[in-house]
Amino acid sequence: MTAKNSNIINWENVLAHSKTFQDQKPTKWAFLEEFFVRDFYEKLYETYPKKDESWSFISTDDKSSYGKWWRADHAGQIVTDVEDTSFSESWNQFYHYLFSDEFISNIRKFSGVPVNRVKHFGFMLLTKGGYQMPHIHNVGPSTLIFMVYFSKNWKKGDPGGTYVTPDDTESKMIFEPYNLDNTSIIFHDGPHAGHGVRYITKDVERRAVQIYLEKYSSEEGWSAYPIKRELQEI
Repeated sequence: MTAKNSNIINWENVLAHSKTFQDQKPTKWAFLEEFFVRDFYEKLYETYPKKDESWSFISTDDKSSYGKWWRADHAGQIVTDVEDTSFSESWNQFYHYLFSDEFISNIRKFSGVPVNRVKHFGFMLLTKGGYQMPHIHNVGPSTLIFMVYFSKNWKKGDPGGTYVTPDDTESKMIFEPYNLDNTSIIFHDGPHAGHGVRYITKDVERRAVQIYLEKYSSEEGWSAYPIKRELQEI
């Protein structure tokens, strides 16, 4: 499938932050405001899935959150470009667009990282009592991690945005976003790509989507896990 049009992401704004992203040390990251074209964002915002029994509650020593996944996103299988009618037309349009040549080409131009496929796509919801301990994936040199936010009127200083730290220590946090309305934070995975979410104390919903992009080949598999796998249509 292909996206109906490319008037989805505010590429002029995204690409304007390319140098900032690529020059960051010790790991590459950037916080982007007005990530989507505003009219399209409002359609996604209005149809962001409501919290109900279809969400999975994830509670461990490291995190407390809710997750909901596209029907193509199953453990051990390759995420493919399929429709999911449980989500709105706008969400399907955005999901399809992630597989387009335009999206992949612009993300490679922005990041300088040779990603070529979507590896993961999921809705992530944090409410009062939600948190994510600081952690580092460090699975490979060709992985990008996106958090895209859909929460309006977030108060400056309130936890909920994904903070940046050079290791797995919250006290060394160097950035935490407070504008969670049509914004995104992007990390280049690596040994210093620490991130987490502080404990949420207010009765709020931090709405987000988490996306992984990575280099993939049919011969080698994912660059982070070089094991040959066949693409599985679901």
